[in-house]
Amino acid sequence: MARRKKIYEGKAKILYEGTEPGTLVQYFKDDATAFNAEKKATIEGKGVLNNRLSEFFMTGLTQIGVPNHFIKRINMREQLIRAVEIVPLEVIVRNFAAGSMAKRLGLEEGTPLPRPIVEFSYKDDALGDPLVPEEYIIAFGWATQQDMDDIVALALRVNDFLSGIMYGVGIKLIDFKIEIGRIFEGDFMRLIVADEISPDSCRLWDMKTGQKLDKDVFRRDLGDLTDAYTEVARRLGVMPNNVSPATKPTLIN
Repeated sequence: MARRKKIYEGKAKILYEGTEPGTLVQYFKDDATAFNAEKKATIEGKGVLNNRLSEFFMTGLTQIGVPNHFIKRINMREQLIRAVEIVPLEVIVRNFAAGSMAKRLGLEEGTPLPRPIVEFSYKDDALGDPLVPEEYIIAFGWATQQDMDDIVALALRVNDFLSGIMYGVGIKLIDFKIEIGRIFEGDFMRLIVADEISPDSCRLWDMKTGQKLDKDVFRRDLGDLTDAYTEVARRLGVMPNNVSPATKPTLIN
């Protein structure tokens, strides 16, 4: 990886200055964290898989007209993205009760929800990314009412796309989270999907067996995380069918 200025380092990715104005290089690390980074590990090949899977999803969103920050993949671990001003929210879309929602409401994990539910958490690791209502978001100036309407519309379009893609390969999309960024074109501001879409940011269950194919494998010590992510990539056609998930990821160029 060429030397370049580091802009930001998070738990799973590093952002470097881009090759042209208004761009960044997003580098996917092999680090895995859970419970607000209380549990940590290095999972060999995880960054490679997430880079390719996020490329796959973002490219698909572009094809159906959902704006996002992805420009192109540079290599096995890096992609060129548009620089954005991140809205300080995690946007969570839930189709089935799981994780914190199941605990909060006393629901059995996997309970279908009457409709997709969009939740918001305030991005602050020190506070544990607390859930916040729209009234807080608007009152504190994190986003306007129009922004919120646009964010919900974007999130539901992403949900429709991901749910359909996953259903086609026998995977149930339980929930996912995305981040939204602002880009400015002269005096005009647009909201676009940013960060990443990968098994790190989704809950994915096999439709027949209920096997978890997402970061819950790491959170709950359910097996090998690379095997789970490799299986998702294989079903989506990002990996050839004859590659054993026990080996290092061998991805299609």
